[in-house]
Amino acid sequence: MSSTTLPAPGAGSEPSSTTDHSDLAALGYDQQLHRSLGKYASFAAGFSFVSILTTIFQLFGLGFSFGGPAFFLTWPLVFLGQFMVALNFAELAARYPISGAIYHWSRRMGGELVGWFAGWFMIIAQIVTASAAAIALQVVLPSIWGGFQLIGEDTALTSPSGAANAVVLGSILLVLTTTINCIGVNWMSRINSIGVTCEIVGVIALVLVFFTHAERGPQVVFDTGSAGADPGYIGAWIVSGLMAAYVMVGFGSAGELAEETRNPRRVAPRTIRLALSASALGGGLMIVGALMAAPSLTDGQLATQGLPYVIDSILTSPWGKVLLVDVAIAVFICTLAIQTAASRLMFSMARDGRLPASTALAKVNSRTGTPIAPSVLIGLACIAILAVNVGNSAIFTTLSSVCIVLIYLAYMMVTVPLLIQRLKGWPHGGVQRSSGRSAGSTPADADGEKLFTLGRLGLPVNIAAVLYGGLMVINLSWPRAEIFDPTGEFPLLRWAAPLTVLAVIVVGIACLPHGKAHPKPVTIGA
Repeated sequence: MSSTTLPAPGAGSEPSSTTDHSDLAALGYDQQLHRSLGKYASFAAGFSFVSILTTIFQLFGLGFSFGGPAFFLTWPLVFLGQFMVALNFAELAARYPISGAIYHWSRRMGGELVGWFAGWFMIIAQIVTASAAAIALQVVLPSIWGGFQLIGEDTALTSPSGAANAVVLGSILLVLTTTINCIGVNWMSRINSIGVTCEIVGVIALVLVFFTHAERGPQVVFDTGSAGADPGYIGAWIVSGLMAAYVMVGFGSAGELAEETRNPRRVAPRTIRLALSASALGGGLMIVGALMAAPSLTDGQLATQGLPYVIDSILTSPWGKVLLVDVAIAVFICTLAIQTAASRLMFSMARDGRLPASTALAKVNSRTGTPIAPSVLIGLACIAILAVNVGNSAIFTTLSSVCIVLIYLAYMMVTVPLLIQRLKGWPHGGVQRSSGRSAGSTPADADGEKLFTLGRLGLPVNIAAVLYGGLMVINLSWPRAEIFDPTGEFPLLRWAAPLTVLAVIVVGIACLPHGKAHPKPVTIGA
């Protein structure tokens, strides 16, 4: 990886907001959102979307139940694949620092049709992902206090009462996150940054607790468990990879908030890479530590209860509850970050006139500097998804699998067109979009610092990202009763992923706008 120096639009060690506004204008857009996010807030957006406390607490039991302790080995493999994707995203973020990143990157690399469907897939995926994240409260809150189990007595997500209670808790959470998103990006940023700090402290504390209470050594990650006795272990191990695939997505949120970030050409590429890397390191240590510290690997409780079982077994004092409260905070900010990213993507597409009711969805509140209509619409859509799934014991695995497939497809709608453009000479030539300049000739940041680029590694990294994405889409979409229909009561759910993708495509075709994107006129300083 190297960097490429491009002509700077101005001088100075720290770019001013005016320079950032002018930079956005050069890409064809007026500064409507409030540009107030710094480096840590940008990192927090990506880290909280990944939210290893939330997602590992959700899916640790699932991964372990299929692959035994050796399910951990899917973690570094998924990280390597996703890091290939993140490197491509970082290169694009340096050249196109615009809200609605996935939509804009794919549109400028692959054209209007590819861009629209990438944005459409990502919007639906983020709505489903926010719903799935909100459900995670069910894994944590009843363990903190029994009063949070409002419906029935069985707290397990796979039970009818647990699934129904998860819908209630998740809906309450979505009302709160929608309200915060409507108040303004400053409030969202403060809450998110505080929450991410708490999550980082919680991850470090959990890792220390696990490693200081170890019952076995780190070689446990090579133990296939009871699943290893079956001839189909490799298949079970591949299924267990759903956990890692679900956790390590959303690192591109720094790109979604580019128009609200100061000096985004330099900040966004760094935070995209850092958010994924930090999450992979912290999450990997958590998984290994939990496997080392679990009282038993064979009594079935680790598969059914996951990390709360390990924590409750180790920490009988109030400190165990404190750690669970920290996880609840992580669930909150994770849901908030996903909804924020989705609202910015919806706003960005509506600003180009690419969605139904674009005029209403593209409005930015002058006082809060946020697009309120998209936030409200996304919140309502998330709650509707939860309401439809009341009584479905497979609600979480179904939603998580479907949302990951949609996200991976959206990612491929960036990496595949980008690969085609690389073969034509990008970033130094090839694609000509919007402003008429070559995609690689966009201005550098305000102090003339080099933009992030993969250089000669671009082509092999891009190829690896495409191959990885294709394999994961196939793996995640494959009809499996264990994931989509564990009780055997809803055979149709086994086809949830391909049927959902087909439905999203059909509805997308019906909503497909005609003609090219038409951004609003640029009025700098208005």
